[in-house]
Amino acid sequence: MIIIFHEFGHFLFARLNGIRVVEFSLGFGPRILSHVSRKSGTRYSWKALPFGGSCQMDGEESEDTRPGTFGSKSVWRRMTVILAGPFFNFLLAFLFSLIIIGSVGFDEPYVLQVPEGLGAASAGIEPGDKIISIDGKRIRLQRELTNWVNFHQKKLSTGETVEIVYERDGERHAVQVEPKVSGSRYLLGINSNPNYRTRGNVLQVIGYSAYEVKYWIDTTLYSLGQMFQGKVKVEDVSGPVGVVKVIGDTYEESKADGWFYVMLNMLNLAILLSANLGVMNLLPFPALDGGRFWMLVVEAIRRKRVSANVEAAINMAGFVLLMGLMVLVMISDTRKIIG
Repeated sequence: MIIIFHEFGHFLFARLNGIRVVEFSLGFGPRILSHVSRKSGTRYSWKALPFGGSCQMDGEESEDTRPGTFGSKSVWRRMTVILAGPFFNFLLAFLFSLIIIGSVGFDEPYVLQVPEGLGAASAGIEPGDKIISIDGKRIRLQRELTNWVNFHQKKLSTGETVEIVYERDGERHAVQVEPKVSGSRYLLGINSNPNYRTRGNVLQVIGYSAYEVKYWIDTTLYSLGQMFQGKVKVEDVSGPVGVVKVIGDTYEESKADGWFYVMLNMLNLAILLSANLGVMNLLPFPALDGGRFWMLVVEAIRRKRVSANVEAAINMAGFVLLMGLMVLVMISDTRKIIG
């Protein structure tokens, strides 16, 4: 569903810009089911390999500039078509967030416990305080407290104090908190409760739904940064096999609580995956939407289109690398399941 919605973004904006869509498909490889629309001539296909989808536009991989082809449109119109896929991923994540937050509320960053002997207690932070910011970063969700500490272990290990702004009885206070080591990690000494939820009005539901999407985008970007720094190993990355296992495990753990909680947990996973797919597709890598977008940026600067043969070769090389990475991750996922 997430992939179809992504490709539908490309499809919709292609049609809005007067570009013929040759084929709209889910999956790759040989067709299992296929239908050609008499009205538009577009072929709708379901293919054998469930590793993605495509929205193939007329003239997309050539220098054809006949009316109705991809190349016949201005570079700016083509940019909107390319960016529409990731945008629709973020839109889908937002719509699912509306359902969850409208149903169970949002997790404001209130302090649950302040363990003695750690920095927060020494700085005067108390249970019930609401964290506003850490080291200048605005905090709006409980989960961000834990994430900030996890993603800033290197900074905390230096021993430098961290400024925390909190709210108590309607007044804001800024304190300097000294990180302290506990086991193998550096902590600030703030324990939160991610299960504590606040129900809000319509505007708050909309605002926090947008922030929920931003949270997953930020988390994906931080995780990518950790991977490029060598802090994330191959076995920590999951592909289709790993994702299916997580979905199955989540369903099994949720079904005892009833269909409502199964639905909420499935929607939460869909938000994570949809936002993740949107971010990954915006990376400036060949064969991804981000790579194609930057090709169009180069074209806009040069005022001349990159050779179709060169672009096709670059995208093919990127596609091969992506498929190779997918195979490696799939092997890793399978080993984890078997092991």
